[in-house]
Amino acid sequence: MLRIVLAEDSVLLRAGLVELLTRSGHTVTAAVGDAGELARAVDADLPDVVITDVRMPPDHRDEGLRAALALRARHVRLPVLVLSQYVATAYATQLLGGGAGTGGLGYLLKDRVGEVAEFLDALRRVADGRTVIDPEVVRVLLAQQTEDRPLSRLTPREREVLALMAEGLNNQAIAQRLTVTEASVVKHSGNIFMKLDLDPTEGNRRVLAVLAHLRSRPG
Repeated sequence: MLRIVLAEDSVLLRAGLVELLTRSGHTVTAAVGDAGELARAVDADLPDVVITDVRMPPDHRDEGLRAALALRARHVRLPVLVLSQYVATAYATQLLGGGAGTGGLGYLLKDRVGEVAEFLDALRRVADGRTVIDPEVVRVLLAQQTEDRPLSRLTPREREVLALMAEGLNNQAIAQRLTVTEASVVKHSGNIFMKLDLDPTEGNRRVLAVLAHLRSRPG
């Protein structure tokens, strides 16, 4: 069971999420409608994970995202799952490249909430400290690649493995999704780290791969 602070300015969606999370055995310690309330709720009673919309009052731009980044600067292990109405790769890059914090991070489209099992699984992975990127965001990022970008070095299979890494899947889950052996996934992962010039001794290798993935998008 997770203790969750939820920030969503749509009253109907907020109520629906509270109902879904509660029925799934979690506790929503606060359900708020703007970034200021989000910050106060988290600072007053630190939850296991925060779920927040990107766009919040008063300007409905990126207030929720900025609040999440500020909270992670104060609470470095705080897991945050950000929800977005649209595929906005700049928001995903900003979230994952924020630099502060060591807890889990997630960026999902709101449509994913309707796929209840997948949404709850993603939430659990974020709470467990993993990085989760919506599959549709991954698809868009891969489609944007050009020959002078780092991902052009990867084979089609390595790109598939990287995309599933970005969704937060471990080696066993990737192997099952691609119907290959786990040893094959380990080999492809090693090639990915090498081709993207990632230091295997520096930090969380999967998170670094995701960051390289996002930052290689066209400017």
